[in-house]
Amino acid sequence: MQIDFARSERSTIGIEWELAIVDRSTGELASVGDRVLDELRSPDGEPHPTITHELLTNTVELVSGVHRTVAGAVADLEGQVDEVRRVLDRLGEYDLICSGSHPFSQWYDQHLTDKPRYHKLIDRTRWWGRNMMIWGIHVHVGLEDGSLALPVLDGMLAYVPHLQALSASSPFWAGVETGYASNRALMFQQLPTAGLPYPLADWASYERYVDDLVRTGVIEDHSEVRWDIRPSPKWGTIEVRVCDGVSTAGEIAGIAALIQCLVDRMVDEIADGRTPPVMQPWYVRENKWRAARYGMDAEIITDVAGTERLVGDDLLDLVTSLAPTAERLGCAAELASVRLMVEQGASYRRQLDVAHGADGDLRAVVEHLARELRNGVRPGSGGS
Repeated sequence: MQIDFARSERSTIGIEWELAIVDRSTGELASVGDRVLDELRSPDGEPHPTITHELLTNTVELVSGVHRTVAGAVADLEGQVDEVRRVLDRLGEYDLICSGSHPFSQWYDQHLTDKPRYHKLIDRTRWWGRNMMIWGIHVHVGLEDGSLALPVLDGMLAYVPHLQALSASSPFWAGVETGYASNRALMFQQLPTAGLPYPLADWASYERYVDDLVRTGVIEDHSEVRWDIRPSPKWGTIEVRVCDGVSTAGEIAGIAALIQCLVDRMVDEIADGRTPPVMQPWYVRENKWRAARYGMDAEIITDVAGTERLVGDDLLDLVTSLAPTAERLGCAAELASVRLMVEQGASYRRQLDVAHGADGDLRAVVEHLARELRNGVRPGSGGS
């Protein structure tokens, strides 16, 4: 099977942001995404070009255009948030939140978006599929040539724990404190083509992999390969999907800048004849689990020799080493904000603090997430 990889301008960036709709009075997920999308149609009835549905009707997905800078992509998303919020304010009883999971809503109360691909997914995956009450951010970075896709993907796997820990925001599941910083990470990988990618030698190997799955009825096309990091041939990008949903535009900007800089630096290394370091798959898998379990307190494996280090310390050094790349790409301020994110703690920690301060009332966590999406994280507070 031939899969053509579109040509993109190097290191251009696009971001997808999945937002949950909640009832203001109860904090429960609200299945009104279809109503919101209908309100956003153009006067001639055409759907909104960049605000779309997702698996469940409690969700809307915002899709930025292609931008040269992180700031441009994030401003694009913020404009779309304002559009959705204006609709919700007219409806009068709903709000927006973003985190890897909802603190307490139940899967059996949610409604599936009426699209054939979603019905097929749920028919195949049943209970696991119905439990996919998860939200994330996806970051696309442009590659000029498809031959770069798999080497960059392999190199990016070393940074799965950094991105997982930094974005971790799903400590609760269906009303239970799970003990995981990112329960979403482990839930999502239950789907047959989700989770970490397989080691593949070259683009032809990737084409054979997709062909195998299509011939055996696992998928219909390559877009149904839902790896944590994957090539996106249609757009000519490497797509990083490992992150939990985050509740502020500032956090999205920091994470996107980190991803953009890492990819760009790897392209430079490949151009210089250097292959980005690739860790053993068992180390990559262990790192993902550690980051999902412990978040910013994870001790991760940093090289093929098995060196271990606190993920936050490694992130701070990473920001320093990527600073020249960030200057060139125009995202120096956004990359520098990762330092503040490390100091303030990821969303899972803020959610746990709010829950414990409210004697376990998880409605307070939903209110906290809604405030953060509106106002950002209050500096130095660890809360909103």
